[in-house]
Amino acid sequence: MSAPTPGADALVTLTHLTLDWPDGTRALDDVSGSFGHGRTGLVGRNGSGKTTLLRLMAGELTTTSGAVHVAGTVATLPQQLGLDTTRTVAEALGIAPVLSAISAIEAGSLDGANFDAAEGRWGIEAEALSALAMLGLPAEPELFDRQLGALSGGEVVTVGLAALQLQRADVALLDEPTNNLDRASRERLVAAVDAWPTQRSLVVVSHDTELLEHVDRIVEVHGRELRSFDGPWSVYRAAIDAEQQAAADAVQAAEQDLRRQKRDRIEAELKLAGRQRIADRDSASKRAPRIIMKTWGMQAEKSAAKHRDIHDDRLQRAKSSLADAEARVREDRSVRIELPATRVPAGRTVLTLRPVGPDKVTAAPPSRLLRHTSGRRLRDVVVRGPERIALTGPNGAGKTTLLREVLGLPTRVEPVARLVGRIDEIGHLPQRIELDGDLTILETVRAAAPTVPPQQVRASLARFLFRGALAERRVAGLSGGERFRVALARVLLADPAPQLVVLDEPTNSLDVDSVDQLVDALSAYEGALLVVSHDEDFLGRLGLTRRWEIRDGRLGETPVPALP
Repeated sequence: MSAPTPGADALVTLTHLTLDWPDGTRALDDVSGSFGHGRTGLVGRNGSGKTTLLRLMAGELTTTSGAVHVAGTVATLPQQLGLDTTRTVAEALGIAPVLSAISAIEAGSLDGANFDAAEGRWGIEAEALSALAMLGLPAEPELFDRQLGALSGGEVVTVGLAALQLQRADVALLDEPTNNLDRASRERLVAAVDAWPTQRSLVVVSHDTELLEHVDRIVEVHGRELRSFDGPWSVYRAAIDAEQQAAADAVQAAEQDLRRQKRDRIEAELKLAGRQRIADRDSASKRAPRIIMKTWGMQAEKSAAKHRDIHDDRLQRAKSSLADAEARVREDRSVRIELPATRVPAGRTVLTLRPVGPDKVTAAPPSRLLRHTSGRRLRDVVVRGPERIALTGPNGAGKTTLLREVLGLPTRVEPVARLVGRIDEIGHLPQRIELDGDLTILETVRAAAPTVPPQQVRASLARFLFRGALAERRVAGLSGGERFRVALARVLLADPAPQLVVLDEPTNSLDVDSVDQLVDALSAYEGALLVVSHDEDFLGRLGLTRRWEIRDGRLGETPVPALP
């Protein structure tokens, strides 16, 4: 464990970086470090500056002071790759000009510019198709002309990964690459990370602990410092846990020492007071000549002052040791809350769905009705009581469409099942959280619980780590993790309380602390749960009772994996 200092093999060197935003907010303060060959996981809380560091490495931002040095070329896979939905796959891969030039040459063009563009890249089409195929996309030339808007979120990320491989950059920067990836795509991403050339540098910002098990080192952004840990996520986590246990032990020892020093100080004062009483009595009785009594008094005062100084010094050192030990203990970020109003009786019907056949006709013939893995035909799918259900399936299978059907929202395509009925008390945490930035945290949550007294809402918000004056902060000034907690509180603290909560990829873009807080809150939730997620580690912590899977237009039920 160490601070990542520049070395001879560093491909990226950061020297005393300071970055201020236009409004004067300091994003990074005197940060130094380096990233060498191999695979590095960059971790830290939401808002700690991980994405900002990537943008500085990529040259997208300019430092206020300090320097970034990159030895070689840089390629990036940003979080928002798919925002420009009109870009074609070829453009996203960075090969559109080359394909256009080769096409023109094949059509008979003798333009020198086309030959210059194609120089050394005549096989780029086959190379690109091979890269796409390795990552699970169809190796079809027609794919190059498709717009990103026509692809699923996972497919867009896959295109970005293929682009990185084609660029062969010395330094590749990935920002939350597992967002929106289904299980198969995640496995292909992990394989790509495993196969990353050791002579290049791969820096991955991620909260995905499964992916982070496949890196060579972890660099943590903590307290505006970079700390490096050799080994994957599990080694890093063990080091942090050991460090925190040692810090907690140091706090306990420092507290005991402080109490002891306070006792010693009091005992010393009592002894000095006793001696002073004896001296006063002797003086009053004139036991010795006055000049001798005065000398004794001066010596006693000098001795008392010396003893006080000794004990004051010990007491101050004990206080300083305690402060140092407490500074090493990280803030407890756990969400501890009780939600009895969300309780659902075991026999209450929460949700009823009627599966639709692959031909999308509601009245499907019996042979087309969906089946459990046991072979039993599914007619109405019924959720009763506080069941916890994971909805899984490949990207584009229709998971979000089914959630919209459950929520009573319009769908662009036919869902795999139609809503027959559900309870009214429903909460929804979508992929993209939308909050009014002008409102305070308290106002945002009270809007979902207008009849609940403000002080009761404040008390509940404190459980979501918004204590005291923090509840009066405006949403616009919150970090991503804080905004997520506000959205979660708005759902779980609503009045009437939700007895069915629907979540769509809730861990996307969340740091590890925020995922832990989500698990804490959902552990306290006592209603039914329907969650779409590709994050198996997260799903394994929810206490699932059922798993649904959409595949090939069919809704099936698969066994819930046994806990280890």
